[in-house]
Amino acid sequence: MKQTTNAILMIRPVAFRMNEQTAVNNYYQKVLDGLSPQTVNAKAQEEFDAFVSKLRMVGIDVTVVEDTLDPDTPDSIFPNNWISFHENGDVALYPMFAENRRHERREDVLDILEEKGFVINEIMDYTSAEADNIFLEGTGSLLLDRQNAKAYCALSPRADEELFIEFCEDFEFTPIIFEAFQTAGGERKLIYHTNVMMCLGETFAVICADCIDDRKERKAVLDSLREDGKEIILISEDQVNNFAGNMLEVKGTDDKRYLVMSQSAHQSLTPQQIAQIEKHATILSSSLDTIEACGGGSARCMMAEVFLPKE
Repeated sequence: MKQTTNAILMIRPVAFRMNEQTAVNNYYQKVLDGLSPQTVNAKAQEEFDAFVSKLRMVGIDVTVVEDTLDPDTPDSIFPNNWISFHENGDVALYPMFAENRRHERREDVLDILEEKGFVINEIMDYTSAEADNIFLEGTGSLLLDRQNAKAYCALSPRADEELFIEFCEDFEFTPIIFEAFQTAGGERKLIYHTNVMMCLGETFAVICADCIDDRKERKAVLDSLREDGKEIILISEDQVNNFAGNMLEVKGTDDKRYLVMSQSAHQSLTPQQIAQIEKHATILSSSLDTIEACGGGSARCMMAEVFLPKE
């Protein structure tokens, strides 16, 4: 199984703003005072377009789908939470915590990918769990080590343990379960998505081990990564606040590996961490300040990796 792909799906926003329904447990979201919704969306579109062109310039195959004004989907820019694509042609659809995020699931996205020659065999639909208030938000909640058939998951209101285990059984991954915390308002609170504090590359892992408060759990996660021969690049909680955990390794022209992140993530890294990363991949960063502030997500959340076979 491949760990990285050259193909990604991205959704261009039309009414991006801070989503009040996700802010209840995403402590990275902020209100940008004095900016009208139109200005926020225009800035997000600018950041999105510049980001896409940087990705395409290095040979990454980006499928951009335009969002629609109706229904209201302020977080549509983060498609990796509702869908994942797998090498055997399977597609998984996930149950979402915020009711207005459930409208992001669009069948026409699958049609667009099929028109591009991608093959879809089976749809694994977990969305009925929403009726029971059970959630698992795609590759935000699940960090997939496809090569080693392991899945890492930090449990939270958006990542249910039983459903995670069911996913792992269906897709034949070994589950690695832990809890990750951040300090918000002087308290330790569960981090809403695993991919905010951890990133898995082919030969390395970027992780904030300090977020895993339970020593046993922390040791188990780090041991698992070492077992698979990954170089562990540790980041701090302050760097997590700058979205340095929210990165994705992708392949460009001639299979050249890139680690994609936001400018704020890049700027938060130390020279030593940059040197560690650059042994494995070339850093590609882009300014996503508005998207990060209002959306509480960053570069990784914006990219849904497409591993589907081609006709």
